[in-house]
Amino acid sequence: MTEPTPHSHPAALSDMDVRVRALESLLLEKGYIDPATLDELIDTYEHRVGPHNGARVVARAWTDPAYREWLLRDATAAVGEPGGFGFTGRQGEHLVAIENTPQIHNLVVCTLCSCYPWPVLGLPPAWYKSAPFRARAVIDPRGVLADFGVVLPADTEVRVWDSTAEIRYLVLPQRPSGTEALSEAQLAALVTRDSMIGTGLAMAPAIGEGARP
Repeated sequence: MTEPTPHSHPAALSDMDVRVRALESLLLEKGYIDPATLDELIDTYEHRVGPHNGARVVARAWTDPAYREWLLRDATAAVGEPGGFGFTGRQGEHLVAIENTPQIHNLVVCTLCSCYPWPVLGLPPAWYKSAPFRARAVIDPRGVLADFGVVLPADTEVRVWDSTAEIRYLVLPQRPSGTEALSEAQLAALVTRDSMIGTGLAMAPAIGEGARP
């Protein structure tokens, strides 16, 4: 990699980055936010919460029937309690897990705003908050799924779940075939954020992955 010269300049910031940094500096200057608290929040949403947490939950449910039953019965406890994963925090309350099957495919939307289970999925993507997605998911769920590259058999029922401040949903996607030899960690790597919203499917394993010697 080429070393920077004394006259090198960093890549130009976007207008949004400039505005965010200016606002952050102003809030810090006026004492409205504590730098340590801000660093803690940034670290939390960069490293501690996000789809990788939800992927671990799904992988455990795929491999542990008792945990799967607990998750479907009381997702808040199965995800948040020490006997589960201890994933708790804002927007993680009142979590409900809904399971995809060959007969039923679940799709989650928040028609009023962008309610979303942050502890297991991180911050919601921009498209999840967009008005077109929020409207079309209810009116034309199969069309929305097709936009995401998901085409289901005609006899598969699509159920749309409206996330609210009182209830947030986590889709338990179907386990891909050919994954019997995979470890829990390898299974978690197949679980995508979209598959836990319902706009995607879990990924198929790479050829040879997890094969027995």
